[in-house]
Amino acid sequence: MKPLTDRPFALPTVLALLSLTAVASATAADWSQFRGDAALTGVAADELPAELEPLWSFEIPDGTESTAAIVGNRVYVAGLDGKLYALALTDGQPAWAYEATAEIKSSPSVLDGTVYLGDEYGMFHAVDAATGKARWTFETDAGVVSSANFFGDLVVFGSYDGHLYGLRRKDGTLAWKVETDNYVHATPTIAGDTTLFGGCDGYLRQVGLTDGSEKTKLPIGSYVAGSMAVRDGRAFVGTFDNEVLAIDLDDLSIAWRYDPENRDFPFYSSPAVSGSWAVIGGRDKMVHALSTDSGEAVWTFDTGARVDASPVISGDRVFIASNSGTVHALDLATGEAFLATGGGGD
Repeated sequence: MKPLTDRPFALPTVLALLSLTAVASATAADWSQFRGDAALTGVAADELPAELEPLWSFEIPDGTESTAAIVGNRVYVAGLDGKLYALALTDGQPAWAYEATAEIKSSPSVLDGTVYLGDEYGMFHAVDAATGKARWTFETDAGVVSSANFFGDLVVFGSYDGHLYGLRRKDGTLAWKVETDNYVHATPTIAGDTTLFGGCDGYLRQVGLTDGSEKTKLPIGSYVAGSMAVRDGRAFVGTFDNEVLAIDLDDLSIAWRYDPENRDFPFYSSPAVSGSWAVIGGRDKMVHALSTDSGEAVWTFDTGARVDASPVISGDRVFIASNSGTVHALDLATGEAFLATGGGGD
């Protein structure tokens, strides 16, 4: 199977930080990792104000394909120029830039004063969040697009060398690694003392975090690039076979499948899940809001362009970007559009 070279939309030159993504104050809740929490639910703790406007922008040579992390009064974002940037949340002024060994598509994750991320060379980096100095590096055998998640003293991530890695956070030594049959693109989801992830080999795997033992291997039969969101005993994930799946974690069985009629496009986006809602973007240019109980579509919204970005739920709204460069704010219950900002073309 070929690598996932058809990547999500990369901003060509500028990272724009809006009040869409964070309230610009040190009192705003942190967004310290991809999808916001260890269960990758994509739900923001803060509800954004009704009126939103751009705050500042910061130019990144070659653009970015990663999600920014926000901790305290700093924003951490990685670029295709191979650098990790630390910016002031209030005005976007750079504090430091750390140079990796290759372009970066992994979203930074921040814990206990350290920023963790991988690069396309296969190097995984632990960087001091205050100074931008390297704490340690660990080399895998292929590119790292997966973002880091955490369990106790471990940092966990996947690599295109076909392995899931568990490293000790203090020094980057290997605690364990799990071999799969193809690339591991997705960020692993933490559920209790296990991690769940889909791979490009068509399997969902459940791995024990204490020793790296593979507990369950569920055949999905499709390429899985997106990450799973876990809530109320179920995991939700999209596939490249035009399906969204809900998986019961008690027995790792498939509870339901959602397959949009008259459409045959992959789901690259990772879902956001809150209460009875699972929201996901599709390459069919649609945003799909599904019932977490039944998998039925409650509403869909046509963005006019492919949607590879992952949605974020904030209060009674959901925010999602399309590949035209437009950010949409939608009513979570109805799918009605509040605003669309930006724009360009597919």
